[in-house]
Amino acid sequence: MRQIVLDTETTGLSHSEGDRIIEIGAIELKSRQMTQNNFHHYINPERDSHPDALAVHGLTTDFLRDKPKFAEIAQAFCDYIRGAELIIHNAPFDVGFLNAELARLNLPKVHELATNIIDTLAMARENFPGRRNSLDALCERYEIDNTHRDLHGALIDSALLSDVYLTMTRGQESLGIDLASQMDEFDRNDPAFALSDVIVRKATPEEAAAHEAYLDDVGKKLKEPVVWRRQETT
Repeated sequence: MRQIVLDTETTGLSHSEGDRIIEIGAIELKSRQMTQNNFHHYINPERDSHPDALAVHGLTTDFLRDKPKFAEIAQAFCDYIRGAELIIHNAPFDVGFLNAELARLNLPKVHELATNIIDTLAMARENFPGRRNSLDALCERYEIDNTHRDLHGALIDSALLSDVYLTMTRGQESLGIDLASQMDEFDRNDPAFALSDVIVRKATPEEAAAHEAYLDDVGKKLKEPVVWRRQETT
């Protein structure tokens, strides 16, 4: 599966009030591995950033003045994300800005180009309700080094989010197997596939101990008992 971890920086918080994108950073994943096929552009927004936004990203009007306008990189961006699954932290914000930019050029919306959009903020809120779930908070929770991040930047934030997403979903990559399509290769009425014939292999003491050690390690990183341990104590 081709996935793209994406982030943007903007002149402010509201595209409906004329704020624009000033940076796009995206990192490609294939089979949960970074490919180095990244997409990164600074963009001339043809307006100044709000002071609060400038304090976050540090991209001044002077720095952006000689950068391409969105129209100049729009087609390359569309080609890059087409057919991929997008992974974005607080996806409605970035997608809203991207769709506003694309609409100015009569180009397809993001969801018409991508196969799916995963919002890691929504995932984190589901996994850690009531806790801080910013990118910085998730890096701290999962012990991902972000000390080199002084200001927000679309590409560096995409790199950090890639690490966060891969850590959040570790062990889930096998859950997407299409069992139905695999079973189509066999006769479902074949008695060889009767459940009574399934061999159940119990873990050895060494395997059980290794599993417990793994759960201990995950619990330490999350700073709370893992869900299996919580279920065992209820």
